[in-house]
Amino acid sequence: MERLISLGLAAVLLAGCSVAHRANERPPEPPRPVVPVPTVIAPPQPQGVDGRVGQSGHHACTAVAAPDNLVKRPSSKWVAKPFGWNDGGLPAFDLCTLVVGGLPAVIGVSSLAAPPGALERVANTLGMFEPADKLGGAARDLGPGARTSGRGIVFETTNRIVRITTASGLPDGELLRVAVSVRNAVPKVLRPARQSDAACQLSNAMAERFIGVLVQLRRDYRVNGALTCIWGTTEATVAIVESLHTDSIPEASQTPPPRSAPIGRPGYYLPDQGELVFRNGRRVVRVSALTDPPREIPLESLLDIVEPLLPLFLR
Repeated sequence: MERLISLGLAAVLLAGCSVAHRANERPPEPPRPVVPVPTVIAPPQPQGVDGRVGQSGHHACTAVAAPDNLVKRPSSKWVAKPFGWNDGGLPAFDLCTLVVGGLPAVIGVSSLAAPPGALERVANTLGMFEPADKLGGAARDLGPGARTSGRGIVFETTNRIVRITTASGLPDGELLRVAVSVRNAVPKVLRPARQSDAACQLSNAMAERFIGVLVQLRRDYRVNGALTCIWGTTEATVAIVESLHTDSIPEASQTPPPRSAPIGRPGYYLPDQGELVFRNGRRVVRVSALTDPPREIPLESLLDIVEPLLPLFLR
C-alpha cells in the first residue's frame, strides 16, 4: 500500500512539473500569412499606353516600317505608331506598336543585355513553348532558342531579347517577316542605358537601396506631363509610373479583390505582381518591384520607394 501511495505521489509531482514547464514555455507563434512571390515579367501597364503617346525617338517599329526594310512582304501595310514606352519589367523592355495589316503588334527589345536563362524565362512566362521553326525556314535566322505561340514570338539577337506579341495573332508568315525585320533592325535602335529625369532623382537612393547595387538602367520620361521613373539591373527592376485623367484602376476588379493599401483614395497592394497602386485626385500612381530570382516584395518597401516623390503626386 505504501508503495502504491508513493507511486501516486510521484505521478502527481511529475504531472505538476510538466504543467509548470509548459506554463513557462513561450506560446507558439501564430502561423505567418503566406505572401505570394511575384513571377510576372512586368507589372500591369497603365491604360491607354499603346504608342499614341509616350517616349519620342526612333524605335524598332519605325525601323521595320521604313522604306529601307528589305524583307520582302506581301501587300499588307505596316504602320508604326510614333511613340515608345518601357514596361518596367524584368527584363525591362523598350516597347512600341506596329500595325500590321490593321492588326496591332507590340514589339519589345530588352533594355539591357540578356543574362543567361532570361530568354527561356520570358518565353515560359508568355506561354511560348513551341520552336519558332514551325513558322517557316527563315526562323533559323532567329537562333536556336526562338520560341513561338499562336500569338507571338520571342528570340535573342545582339545579346538582347526580342518579344513580339499580339492580341489576336498574325498569320505565321507575317509574324515571321516581322520578327526577321526586327532582328535586322535591333543594332540600329538600341537606346542608351541611362535616360534620367531630375524629378526621379528624389527616389533614386531608395530604389538603389532596394536593388542593392548601382543601377545599370534608367528610363525616365513623361507622357502628357505624367512622370515615369524606372531603375534596373539584370536582377531587379523598380518602377514608378504616373497616369493622368485615368477613369479607373483595373486592378481593383480582380478576383479575389486586392488588399487595401494605406495610401490614396483608393489604394491597393498586389503582392503577386509586386505592385502598389493608388489614386489621388486625377492621378493614378503605380509602384512596382521585381527580382530574379523572385522574392517577396513587402508593402513597406514599395511605400519607401515612392515616399520621396509623394509631394509631387499628392499636390
